[in-house]
Amino acid sequence: MSRTAFTFRPLDPLKDAELLHAWVTHPKAAFWMMQDAKLEDVERAYMEIAADEHHHALLGLKDGEPAFLMEKYDPAHRELVGLYEPQPGDVGMHFLTPPTDTPVHGFTRSVITAVMAHLFEDPATRRVVVEPDVRNKAVHALNAAVGFVPEREIEKPEKTALLSFCTREQFLAATGVSA
Repeated sequence: MSRTAFTFRPLDPLKDAELLHAWVTHPKAAFWMMQDAKLEDVERAYMEIAADEHHHALLGLKDGEPAFLMEKYDPAHRELVGLYEPQPGDVGMHFLTPPTDTPVHGFTRSVITAVMAHLFEDPATRRVVVEPDVRNKAVHALNAAVGFVPEREIEKPEKTALLSFCTREQFLAATGVSA
């Protein structure tokens, strides 16, 4: 599956809330930590992101239809403040693929590859930072596949996280994809 199969658009917190609610409350999305969220909770959370200059939510589209969620944030101002020393050009990232009854082999890997290529399209992005739950072995494998290198475990209020980094060069070396 080619990364060009995906496009991105800003998330509309009200229009997209029902779709997102189904995604983030599904048992597969346990690490998203919104299992018990009501529709209004999802609307409120994404309205806060929409109003935040340091945090952005995008929908990844395949053939014009929502296929995954991507968030990017400035780790100097959100999520990781005080937990590591941010460098110029650092961009934080989260992504979520929705549950499906008909999994497509390689889909999630193609999503993370597209997300990373999208982030590195911005010449100001020098390094992508992630902080997944240490127990989320599946995402650690995906992160490694696109070039992330774990640095250390960190304690966040909601989880013990594996702080990991990926430079543009590491992404290219791991995937052969230039952004």
